[in-house]
Amino acid sequence: MGTTSTPEADGAVETRGIEPVPDGERHGRVRELFPTWVAANISVLLLTMGAALVVNNGLNFWQVLLVAVIAATVAFGMVGVVSVSGKWGGAPGAMLSRAAFGVRGNYFPGAILWVARFGWETINAVTGAYAVLTVLRLLFGVRADNLLIVITLLAFVACTYLVSGMGRKALNICNRYSTYLFGAFTVMVLVYLIATMDWHAVFAKKAGTTAMVIAGIGTIAAGGISWVPTGPDFARYLPHSASGRRIVGATVSGAALVLVPMVLMGGVMAVSNPKLAGQNTDPMSFLGTILPTWLAVPYLITALVGMVLINSLSMYSAGFTAQTMGVKLPRALAVSINAVISLVGGLFMMLVAKDFIGQFITFLTLLAVSFSAWIGVYAVDMARRRGYAVRYDADSLLTIGRASRYWYKGGFCWQAMTSWAVALAAGLCFTKVQWFTGPLATTWIGRNGLGWAATILLAAVLFAVLPRPRETVPVTGEPAGDRTPLKAG
Repeated sequence: MGTTSTPEADGAVETRGIEPVPDGERHGRVRELFPTWVAANISVLLLTMGAALVVNNGLNFWQVLLVAVIAATVAFGMVGVVSVSGKWGGAPGAMLSRAAFGVRGNYFPGAILWVARFGWETINAVTGAYAVLTVLRLLFGVRADNLLIVITLLAFVACTYLVSGMGRKALNICNRYSTYLFGAFTVMVLVYLIATMDWHAVFAKKAGTTAMVIAGIGTIAAGGISWVPTGPDFARYLPHSASGRRIVGATVSGAALVLVPMVLMGGVMAVSNPKLAGQNTDPMSFLGTILPTWLAVPYLITALVGMVLINSLSMYSAGFTAQTMGVKLPRALAVSINAVISLVGGLFMMLVAKDFIGQFITFLTLLAVSFSAWIGVYAVDMARRRGYAVRYDADSLLTIGRASRYWYKGGFCWQAMTSWAVALAAGLCFTKVQWFTGPLATTWIGRNGLGWAATILLAAVLFAVLPRPRETVPVTGEPAGDRTPLKAG
């Protein structure tokens, strides 16, 4: 049967959905991941979160730097490691997850990941709309009203939808140039802060407690943890020969390049203006106070481009999750579902809700715990597959009936499902947010905001010690040795 050309090969718009990418079309390069993860972290909210480390957690300059470095390394280290499975199977993370949970069992963690994506896209849309409103106020003195809020939010979501609908190639191009632009203006902001900040006051601040450092790491890392299940989505076009270490390195370095200085700048800004951490309704307006207009406006515009890309990356992956959940729509049309939901949710947050930052921190905390249960199971499943010549079977990933190798018992891998459910419940017990306090939130783990770490560990340990799942039905025509463990060396 001859090879047919695909839109991915011939055009700019990607039409490939959840089906694994054939080896002949794996033309991606590891270096493309670097701007992808730079763009994924271009969010002015990191400034506000950095300021909160100083104002709310009581940390000093060096502790904020430590928190940012550890959070970036831990969170995006996990993203990079899980991304390696993308080159193994050539499929999105939500699709590869079928191999761990079973073709039916995957619906349960998939549903939570999908709902979480809605929340993340809504947060990004609201932040982007506030950035537009701040630019209009600084340049033209326009004050926001309900109509203008609706227009700006609609415009932001529309731009996000258009970019994400184009697919991988368009995202790679946009990511590359936004990295250059945002990097240049970030350097300008850094130079301005160096020249104008009261550095004596910055370095004179007393250190906070170790508990607050640990809690801060969890808060900053939560955003990165939310990207872990989608890491394979951006590595699925990499050839099998791509270096796993380089994948992890490009992911961590790309994220840290933006995350670390942004968080640190927010902490420095908070020394001169502690109100920065308390912008509960509009997280963008502080830039007009901290920075001069000639710098605040272009910086916000480049950050706005970055926020469009963050949401585009999220919507891009959410489209895959929707298809994996059985939504029988083309990927671009599946993305439109997320666009509508983020628009409705954004309007609620901007017109009805009052405490944006409080809701954001609550969302991040719950997000980290809900994704962590999946991470623990998936990581053990990945570790086991390292020993096989063929790590994922493409036909079985696409087959949702008994003929799938990943059918297990009734379509469920009970070991993975049990580990995931128990760890998720335990993680919520350690969690405390605005409107929910778990029964174990007052323990050392809960007080230090380590519910997410406990969730990963518990899920991984349970899945490792339970009887090892046996894949059920071999695929016709598979070479006999493909399921044999590789020899050392």
